[in-house]
Amino acid sequence: MKRILITAALVLFCAAASAQAQSNMQTVQAAQVVDDFKVVSDEVKDGVRYIVATPSARVCSNKIEIEIVDGIIMKVVYTRGCDGNAKGIGALIKGMAVDEAIRRLEGITCGKKATSCPDQLARILKSLK
Repeated sequence: MKRILITAALVLFCAAASAQAQSNMQTVQAAQVVDDFKVVSDEVKDGVRYIVATPSARVCSNKIEIEIVDGIIMKVVYTRGCDGNAKGIGALIKGMAVDEAIRRLEGITCGKKATSCPDQLARILKSLK
């Protein structure tokens, strides 16, 4: 009887330790996902700020072009990715203040990914402040 109790306790301990390790690993993976975008260029011409960035490799798009005038988003164009969604994001945030776009888009995920094309846009915009 004593052996059975010891064996049961060991099994429960191992199961708990395994679950904790798996939980820690998922947390680390999620933390590694989001900030691997790169701002390729950021320049101002005639009062228009032109930004070209490559989003995280974990999203479908591979380039985001942004135009901003006086803190207002004038244009966003995604290269590759979900064409309709990318066009929709660009149309919806045209004329929106940068801070409002960040507030609305930051944290949006795509499926099981910890980021998305809109989230990458928010992160890029936030990095430019």
